[in-house]
Formats: sequence, C-alpha cells, structure tokens
Amino acid sequence: MTVVMGLDQHRAQVTAEWIDAQTGEVSRSRVAPADRASVRRFLGRFSGGELEVALEATTGWRFVVEELRRVGAGVHLAEPAETSGLRGPKRRAKTDGADARHLRELLMIERLPESWIPPDHILDLRATVRLRHTLSHQRCEWQQRIQSVLYHHGVPARRQLMVGDGREWLAAQVLPPAAREQVAVFIAIIDALEVQISPLDKQLRAYGRRQAGCKALQGQYGVGELTAVTILAEVGDASRFSSSRDVVRYAGLDITVKQSDQRRSAGHLSRQGPPALRWALYEAAQVARRPGSPDRAYYLQAAERIGGNRACLAVARKLLKRCYHALRELGEEALQPA
Repeated sequence: MTVVMGLDQHRAQVTAEWIDAQTGEVSRSRVAPADRASVRRFLGRFSGGELEVALEATTGWRFVVEELRRVGAGVHLAEPAETSGLRGPKRRAKTDGADARHLRELLMIERLPESWIPPDHILDLRATVRLRHTLSHQRCEWQQRIQSVLYHHGVPARRQLMVGDGREWLAAQVLPPAAREQVAVFIAIIDALEVQISPLDKQLRAYGRRQAGCKALQGQYGVGELTAVTILAEVGDASRFSSSRDVVRYAGLDITVKQSDQRRSAGHLSRQGPPALRWALYEAAQVARRPGSPDRAYYLQAAERIGGNRACLAVARKLLKRCYHALRELGEEALQPA
C-alpha cells in the first residue's frame, strides 16, 4: 500500500491529508498539540507501509522530519514561497486542509519545489552559526545606539568606541546624567553579548581549522576560519545547485531586474537568502579588495564604475562562485563532520 500525504504544520496543530494510491480513498486528520509525542502517535498507524510525505520548510519541520523517517517515510520538504506561487493568481479559500491538499497534489504530480534537507550535524552547525550572527548583529545595534546618543548631544563622531582607547575617550566626553546613564546601560549590554559571542567564535574557528570543506574554502583569498564555517553551513551540498549562478541567487546576492518591452532597469539585491551567508561573503570581500589580493584590480575597476560598496558585492559574488566550485570538486568529503 502506497500512501501520499500532505502536512500543514503550525505551532498549535498539524493538519494531514493523505490518499491511498491503490483505492483512491482520501482521509484527513488533525494532530494536536503539535509536539513530538502527538506526531509520533499519529504516524504509528503508517509504520511499515510505503509512505511519501510533503511538508513546508517552516519553523518546526526538523522534529516532524525526524519522526517521519522513524517510520520509514519518504520525506519531501517544500520551499514555502514557490509552493505558494503554484496556487496561481485565482482567489481560493485558504485553510489548513486546503494547504495540506495542495502539498499532497503537488507531490503526486511531481511538481513540488523541494528544499534540501541537511544532515543533522550540518543543521547543528547552521544553528550555531546563525546564533553567533544574531548576537553579533545585536552588538552592532547597541553600538549604533551609543553613536546616536553622542550625536544627539553634539559629541564629535568617532568609530571603534569599544576597542583600543575608545572607552577612555567615551568616558571623557561631557554628557548629561540621563545620556551618561543610557551609554552605561548600552555598554553593559554589549559586554554581556561579548561574553556569549567569544566562546562561539572559538568553537567555530576550531571547527574551521579541522573540517575538510572549511579548509578547502580557506584556499580562496579573503575567506577565513569563521567565514568558511558560515559559508559551508549555509550553502551545504553544492551539488544541489546546477550552476554557480544558482548559488548566487540562493545567497540573495543577485540583482533584481525590471524589464518591459524596451525598458530595462536594474534594481537592488534580492536579499532572499540567509543573512549570515551574505555577511560572511561581504566580510571576505572586504579582505579580498586589499592590496596584494588577486581581486584587487577587479575591485578597483568596478569601484571606479559603480562605487566601493557595489564593487565589494561584485567581489563577494566572485568569491561565492569560487567557493561553490571548490565544494563541488571536493564532493561528499566537503560535508563530512570534523
């Protein structure tokens, strides 16, 4: 017996619709609460049979996929935006049952836009990389708040407030008591974030020194231990991309274009991919534009034409394409645990 199922997952409940391929009988069920124990009980009735399941790559998919694999099901993870686009422009009722049916039907006609399901160790690495990126981004936000307070009170602008003699300079500035209190709170939060970021940095850098894929990425000028780990975790299996252009599009570094008849205008970055991946590539590009880099001449030529920031993004795209080819050439070894 072959069963084809669509799952629509939410925090409170999971809606399932499945069809028996032999009899054509369609069944529906709702699993609540949407936790591991409830999902396991529900899937127990399909254990030992042939089961193919489609679900969207939304928050919480990992434990559902683990439970599906536990009963021997074939799992198909759908890309949410493309799956929604296949509904078409016509207005239809959108319910949890309709969403589950839509996934099931796309799977049956082999039109489901599938996402890659990383192995567990890559999922864990990706979670650590994104945690580090989130904390680092928050640290920058609090530093910008300090700059905002200083400017609000007419203090001359200065970069690098948290390193070197920046803190001494900051303490010497004349500020009203309320502003001084703001700055003190912001610095305390930055220090607390740094306590959390430092061990993550050490952990990821150590991983980057040992893991085969990360070592291959560091062969590209500008890519270091931390950026290599981030690129590996976010790109994953390079063979899932048909070309280097696809991986640039996945990273959100492609330029959107609007064209109609004879009119064509370039837009902005699509920014559709993982933010941590774009951060890593831009940081690597900042290094790759320095004197002595093989990309220095390309950067200078691009900067003269389109400006420094856009030239850095162009270098980042070149680096990503090289990283893609390096991972493809390494093959399966690229994703092996350190």
